[in-house]
Amino acid sequence: MLAMVSVAAAGPGAAAVQAQGAVIPLECRLERGAWQPCRMEVIEIGSRWLLVVAGRRLEFRHDGRGGVSMQSDAGGWRSVSSRWEKPQNLCWDGVCARGAIPLD
Repeated sequence: MLAMVSVAAAGPGAAAVQAQGAVIPLECRLERGAWQPCRMEVIEIGSRWLLVVAGRRLEFRHDGRGGVSMQSDAGGWRSVSSRWEKPQNLCWDGVCARGAIPLD
């Protein structure tokens, strides 16, 4: 099930239903650069999403066992490490996002 970092009063189940297919405005940074506006598009709840940052499209997929892979518009799929950085920044190797990030 998908929950949102900031969940509406209807509860996490309602957030999950609303998140699939959603376009979510966030802030992102690439390789420790400056934070900039970006957007997350939820393709499939908990398993496929993409970020559009500075004209770049970064697609992600979760294998259901904890592994995450990323594909940039310039290359093939590669495994990435997910980690939280303070305050509430979710990062996948050199790509970080902050805001109302959907989580599974």
